[in-house]
Amino acid sequence: MSRSHSFSRRSILASAAALPLAAATAPVARAAAPMMGAGTTRFNRVTLGDFEVTTLLAATMPRPDPHSIFGLNVDKATFDEVSAAANIPTDQAQFFFTPTVVNTGSELVLFDTGLNPEGITGALAAAGYSPDQVDVVVITHMHGDHIGGLMGEGGATFPNARYVTSGTEFDAWAAMDNATFEAKMRPLADRTGMIGDGARVASGITAMAAHGHTPGHTAFMIESGGRQVLLAADFANHYVWSLGYPDWEVKFDMDKARAAETRRRLLGMLAADGIPFVGYHMPWPGIGYVSARGDGFVYEPTSYQLML
Repeated sequence: MSRSHSFSRRSILASAAALPLAAATAPVARAAAPMMGAGTTRFNRVTLGDFEVTTLLAATMPRPDPHSIFGLNVDKATFDEVSAAANIPTDQAQFFFTPTVVNTGSELVLFDTGLNPEGITGALAAAGYSPDQVDVVVITHMHGDHIGGLMGEGGATFPNARYVTSGTEFDAWAAMDNATFEAKMRPLADRTGMIGDGARVASGITAMAAHGHTPGHTAFMIESGGRQVLLAADFANHYVWSLGYPDWEVKFDMDKARAAETRRRLLGMLAADGIPFVGYHMPWPGIGYVSARGDGFVYEPTSYQLML
């Protein structure tokens, strides 16, 4: 061994003598770091041609006994088998509530408003927006988790906005005895434009009938610079139980047969055309692609495609 690679007895003894000093001067762990609990971001922004599309996490919460919501027309053994194959529990599911903001460059368009004003305004603030900046509020349908943020104790949450929704949807809920509709949507009727299938909401934003979940449930195709994304709302509410098994009945679908037809139609379109979609209840951040698999479809979350 050469002299440059050998260790002398003196150097070894010197290193050993230094160890107590190093130990004495090392930082002392004064306390364990606190447990912080599960957490996530409140917004996710991507580009679509000249547009910016920002999904907002207005709320997330667990729900027990998901088989009481999804797969009502299949037995427990089937539901459990499908869930186990997807590595998801059968005793509870995590729900996500995801309004979306589209900035067209000339207008700021908000799709749905979450459960309450606090949730949507908090998510907007995290994304760098304020309620007074919203130019258009589009309501895909009138379940409480979509219109809950429209009004609060101080009045309309979005004071400068015009409102847009399906005329079929509005009329259906107006004929019901529904307290949330009366408190949140009816007061805005004179500021709301009623639209139908194919209507243009703003530049690059077109309504697509997706009825079944509710009488006038509407999705919206967003197009800019030759690229598309479908604001799909609640036509499919779970990435496994709804996409993999479009014919499984869902508790919240008001017309279950029509909802299943709509699921198959839209999922088939998304898979065939390679169009990503924003699902209001998809796993956060709520954007994914669809591929056909067997008699159903599979959800493929986006990675960096919409960042480029």
